[in-house]
Amino acid sequence: MIYLDYQATTPLAPEAREAMLRWLAGPGEGEGFANPSSTHKAGRAAAAAVEVARDQVAALLPRGGRVYFTSGATEALNWALFRGAQAQSGGVAGLSIEHAASLQCLERLNATILPVDGKGLALPPDDALIPEGGIVAAMLVNNEVGTIQPVADFAAAAHAKGSLLLCDAVQGFGRIAIPEGADLIAVSAHKIHGPKGVGALWVRDGVNLEPLMVGGAQEQGMRSGTVSPALCAGFGAAAALAARRMDKDAEHVERLWSLAMEMLPEWSLNGDAERRYHGNLNIRREGVNGLRLMSDARDIAFSLGSACGSGSGKVSHVLRAMGVSEVDARASIRLGWGRYTTEAELRDGLNAIRAAARLQGVD
Repeated sequence: MIYLDYQATTPLAPEAREAMLRWLAGPGEGEGFANPSSTHKAGRAAAAAVEVARDQVAALLPRGGRVYFTSGATEALNWALFRGAQAQSGGVAGLSIEHAASLQCLERLNATILPVDGKGLALPPDDALIPEGGIVAAMLVNNEVGTIQPVADFAAAAHAKGSLLLCDAVQGFGRIAIPEGADLIAVSAHKIHGPKGVGALWVRDGVNLEPLMVGGAQEQGMRSGTVSPALCAGFGAAAALAARRMDKDAEHVERLWSLAMEMLPEWSLNGDAERRYHGNLNIRREGVNGLRLMSDARDIAFSLGSACGSGSGKVSHVLRAMGVSEVDARASIRLGWGRYTTEAELRDGLNAIRAAARLQGVD
């Protein structure tokens, strides 16, 4: 299998796996199974590992805030929006292309939905649509088309009206710099070669947020439940590796982007060509059925859009918000690559996709 679905998840980095192993100890293999809330020596060692990981994750985020570990970005976004809306009662707004983890919260909160243009970029903040004393959600990198949103502009507009800015930074964390100005930031480990099942919510100092769950004092009383040292250690190691390799990874991604654009000149790009993360290529071609293309190129792992929406039968809400027709949306596919994708793999994968398109009569 050639894996070209890096927006859905990324391969676990060997360094992250190694960092986790100590905290997955079995009988007779040490004390790595200890509960980090326990006060004995083994528990304190586990707690120390969690704090090291917290610092490693925080190093990729703005200064002046606190990282709280969660089960993933979905939990972090739900926490920020629902508890944030309680604390900031002036209303909620968010981009129409937010991930479903945010968008479904926005719908339940009767939020104002902010539009994007045909290139998948948010329109400049409209003061009339920004709530006063509320919360605004603006993602950093869109998960379906890769466009980079003007988060700093929305943060400034929100702050001017006494509102908070929540940023879903999942697809940008560890890949591009996180802009200043956000009050709440959600991130996930498995998008940066860490383990699944762990993410974090960064909360700016001075922002008051009610606990997500009660029942214990874990995560400074903000999220009850036993913390997994193994998952946190894997997340921390992945974040530290991303920090060291950010420039190198970015150069590699750009080379792969150039190769893909050379090989697929007949396909149309969904989303802005420049203001985007170039590890995400969302393209369409007239006459192509994306679902059938996946079946015919079954040895190539790619997608039709968000993994969270797969199987629903619905076309991408992101493409529809951009004004892409339903026919063109169903003719669209998403390709994603990153650190461990080789040029040979990408070339072979794209050739297989081109061959599958020819089976549909598209030359």
